[in-house]
Amino acid sequence: MSKNGFGQMYRKLSSKLLDLVVTPHVLGEVPSEVTAPEPDQTATESRKLVCYVLQNHSRSNALVVDAETRRLKLPAALDPMQLGNSKEKASLLFLQHHDENNLLSSPPHAFPPRLLRLIEILEQHPELDVELVPVTVLWGREPEKEDSWFKLLFTDTWSTPSRVKQLVNIGLHGRQSYLEFHEPQSLRAMIEHAKKTHPNSAPATYIVSTLNDYLDGQREVILGPDLSDRRNVMHGLIKSPDVQAAIRNDSIRSKISMLESERRAIGYLNEIVSDYSHSTVRFADKALTRLWTQLYDGVEVHNFSTVRELAKDYEIVYTPCHRSHIDYLLLSYVIYRRGLMVPYIAAGDNLNMPFVGQILRGGGAFFIRRTFRGNALYTTVFKEYLYSVLSRNTPLEYFIEGGRSRTGRLLPPKTGMLAMTVHGHLRGKAKPIVFVPTYIGYERLMEGGTYVGEMSGKPKEAESIFGIVKTLRKIERIFGKVHLNFGEPVFLDDILKQHGAENIKIEKNDDPIPQAVSDAVNSSAQAILENINRAVVINPVSLLSLILLATPKHTLDEEICIKQLDTYRTLLAALPYDERMEVTPLSGKEIIAYAMKLKLIKRVKHVLGDIIAIEDNQAVLLTYFRNNIVHSFVLPSLIAALAEHNGTIRRDDVVNISSTLYPFLKAELFLKWREDEIQDQVNAHIDNLISAKLITQDGENLLAPAPNTEVHHQLEVLAAPVTQSLERYYMTLALITQRGSGNISTRQVEELSYLVGQRLSVLYEFNSPEFFDKALFQSFIKVLTQKGYLCTNDDNAIVFDEQLTNVAQYADLVLDEVKLQMLHHITAFTDEELKEALDAVAAEQAKKRAKRKKK
Repeated sequence: MSKNGFGQMYRKLSSKLLDLVVTPHVLGEVPSEVTAPEPDQTATESRKLVCYVLQNHSRSNALVVDAETRRLKLPAALDPMQLGNSKEKASLLFLQHHDENNLLSSPPHAFPPRLLRLIEILEQHPELDVELVPVTVLWGREPEKEDSWFKLLFTDTWSTPSRVKQLVNIGLHGRQSYLEFHEPQSLRAMIEHAKKTHPNSAPATYIVSTLNDYLDGQREVILGPDLSDRRNVMHGLIKSPDVQAAIRNDSIRSKISMLESERRAIGYLNEIVSDYSHSTVRFADKALTRLWTQLYDGVEVHNFSTVRELAKDYEIVYTPCHRSHIDYLLLSYVIYRRGLMVPYIAAGDNLNMPFVGQILRGGGAFFIRRTFRGNALYTTVFKEYLYSVLSRNTPLEYFIEGGRSRTGRLLPPKTGMLAMTVHGHLRGKAKPIVFVPTYIGYERLMEGGTYVGEMSGKPKEAESIFGIVKTLRKIERIFGKVHLNFGEPVFLDDILKQHGAENIKIEKNDDPIPQAVSDAVNSSAQAILENINRAVVINPVSLLSLILLATPKHTLDEEICIKQLDTYRTLLAALPYDERMEVTPLSGKEIIAYAMKLKLIKRVKHVLGDIIAIEDNQAVLLTYFRNNIVHSFVLPSLIAALAEHNGTIRRDDVVNISSTLYPFLKAELFLKWREDEIQDQVNAHIDNLISAKLITQDGENLLAPAPNTEVHHQLEVLAAPVTQSLERYYMTLALITQRGSGNISTRQVEELSYLVGQRLSVLYEFNSPEFFDKALFQSFIKVLTQKGYLCTNDDNAIVFDEQLTNVAQYADLVLDEVKLQMLHHITAFTDEELKEALDAVAAEQAKKRAKRKKK
């Protein structure tokens, strides 16, 4: 038998043996440009040949790549490669070359002979080119730790494996092996670039270096950076100059010994530092796979390709919305299953419970106190740890809202973690930072009942093992689908540049943030929240909630409900809120069937036509899902409200009123348009409503449909979502204007607005706890101040002029007479009633503070 024939037989036998124990998982996309030649096309005729590039010399890796290329119908890695008159035995090369015949004298950094031959052939044949396809092969996915010889032997690391270790890898990790084909790179283009940029060295030097760096970067994306064990991390942090200085200062300030102060710092580190464990991650992967199968009908992921593209060049900070404790489990699971390293997650110290805290630490969580105020040592220790994480290019995750939203709306940003991230980045830049806003949308919530209770005034439930067990008892219930949509990234360097802060350096841990950087932090927070909302997912539950909650008794004729659902889907298809938005593909009829399956609505049989009604005790909870998507309908809703209320209204008036109200809506709902863009957007939405035949135009006037018609009813339903915001605005304006300029403080307005909102909710069945959410009143007053409608005097009282009164007069155009009278009546306080109400608020707050102190 010829040597060639024996080699082919050996390859096939080895490949079959490997197939028995190895099942590689292919990550990412297979490059579409890599295609096998047609059956009747020779390699020379195709003029472009494929050669796979592996980093480390390994026969088993070559066999795995060969098997996968054949399975995926790509040019086979171990098939011969014909270039002109030359022929290579395989279409594969190793960057770290070993001479099998002379291992002792083979230099460790010798160039791959096959690469040298390919370069030489391309120099001689300008019509040929070779596509180099870098390939990552991993056996297991645990990053290297320094303290465990067992793990160094049995897990994939950054070092080239020995033959013994590779055999162990195959045996232990055959079912947990990973393969990723990267984008092809033209060898000819690389040669030409090398000659231009490095004329004094051989092209092979540049090519090998570039490909090694590229594959190192791809490996880091999947494994994460090399990790030291927790003990070594803590030792390094406690000895850092900035922490040592903070320990000295704490010793002096607290009048204790340096040793005692150092013990205190070590205690803080024990409280904070993550203890990433791949075995914990793998356990969680399997456990969560079963949990999602039980809990959800599916986990749908959108636009993850954005993350994959960014991961190799950027330090990724995932910034999702926060709606449930499930969020961080779900996001880490999705990231891990798609082949990237799970991020280190900033978790509130309320989750650092026995057993649960240790599991979360093993999955990458590090714990953070709700406030650092008054504790300089803790602040320094935490900032130093965060800086060390950033320095190692470890992906991060935290919730820009701080806590979970109880209303379904995005909460105003808490910029503490964001500011510390930027601070650490400016101390010592590693990779550039990109924030990845992520929208998470549920159709049922585990914590739904708790949220309703808290928004209705019940105290927040503290996290506990018992609470988790109680929650886990619900896993047999149906929770529908959950959606993750990765939004438009926010690049930190771009924001810093916009504020002239790109060249600012921060030297030490306790250096303050300059104003320009602080402005960049606030802009980043705003952009992140806007981009979360841009990635909105309109699921069946949220869309149906938007419609049924807009009706007086939360009921609707089934046929009309189906038409309304289909109309909303048509409006979104014609003019989507954003290109990243996802809309349910279900028809109106299918949405109703789906919501009935989730037991959120019921069908009331009737001889004149069935009626769809919200199930008992579900209305308040469904406001949560409506609020997830209300921002995507707010402009058409505002236009509908103006047209429906006035019957006939000039188009220019609609545009002008919308432009005046837009800054308040933007602040409340984190809308994406700049104020100078809003007129064009309003006109586009007017045209969209005309196309949908919900309104008509006669000359300069917009006309609502005739009352008591089906179309008019549709317009009324569309107008409802924005109404609560408008009522809240004019209620606050009424409180301010009725008291007069200089007679009431900002704090008093916020407290009174909250009380009046509560009362309205009870009296008029708004069934929406966020109607009296203090954060919304604070946001409104903040925008009034920013726009110059009001200011405060030396006594901290609100001062205003006729400009504010003019805004208040718009109420006639957006609210009907009944609501105007109601708001006027309920906001008309005498001085005695005002004092009594504010005293009651102060007493309630004092009682809460006393309870907290006892705890």
